[in-house]
Amino acid sequence: MQWLQAGFHGSMDYMAAHGLKRARPAELVPGTVSVITARMDYLPRAAPDDWQAIEFARLQRPAEGAVSLYARGRDYHKVLRARLQKLQDHIAQAVGPFGHRVFTDSAPVLEAELAARSGQGWRGKHTLVLSREGGSMFFLGEIYVDLHLPRTPPTGAHCGQCTACIDICPTRAIVAPHRLDARRCISYLTIEHDGPIDEALRPLLGNRIYGCDDCQLICPWNKYAQRSSLPDFDARQGLAGSGLAALFGWSEEEFLRRTEGGPIRRIGHVRWLRNIAIALGNALAALPPGHAGRAPLQAALQARAEHPSALVREHVQWALGR
Repeated sequence: MQWLQAGFHGSMDYMAAHGLKRARPAELVPGTVSVITARMDYLPRAAPDDWQAIEFARLQRPAEGAVSLYARGRDYHKVLRARLQKLQDHIAQAVGPFGHRVFTDSAPVLEAELAARSGQGWRGKHTLVLSREGGSMFFLGEIYVDLHLPRTPPTGAHCGQCTACIDICPTRAIVAPHRLDARRCISYLTIEHDGPIDEALRPLLGNRIYGCDDCQLICPWNKYAQRSSLPDFDARQGLAGSGLAALFGWSEEEFLRRTEGGPIRRIGHVRWLRNIAIALGNALAALPPGHAGRAPLQAALQARAEHPSALVREHVQWALGR
């Protein structure tokens, strides 16, 4: 409630829309007695041992788009929900019919807090759940049930004096340990926020066009991150390592086709172009005058200068001014 009162949720009005139902499961789903929490690893199967260094290196190539690791494969909502439903079916076979409801980042549920209280890990200083066995590279899901189940004890916190996640945040969105101002978070700005991005923050986005992994990439516990056992989270061709000019050239039809079944599709083509326009502007600022790589970036922006969307036009003009 203090977090909401501080306005840290930005334009995510849904965070405040359901009152205290988030903290009171039985008010959201009457009859709930216990909550089963689950986590599912999403690091791609082929991720090499030095995956953190590789991802940091992407951020040093200004003309290349950086997409958050979780978003390069299939939409996790669909994958995790289906697996939780299988778990529910398995339980029903053992105990008979029971009241339940499955959640995956889809309702007023305090997922990270439930996960921490049920032993999945502890809340890191970046607010994400951390596990000694799996870092933070996993999704969370829950099943609210009307069964009396024994409690799983929470684990202790193991961040110690480390402040790496706070120190590395490009926009200083982690304003204090365990306190995040979403209005400054690059994941919020590039995914949840649907309007113009604050001009003061745009240069800090670098080449991040969908989400940001910095606070996870720097976390020492993520050396224990587990690879997914599923092909669903393998990176789709064209989403990792592609040039900004090529991504900016996607028509709406191509954007919808390439992101079908994935999480990126939800932001729509206009916000996709807004994000890439900022990255293109930052790339122009990073490349020295006369650099051969500047021309295709400028040409890509000029091609969208008269885009029907005022949001796109505004960010294109800003980028050209860089």
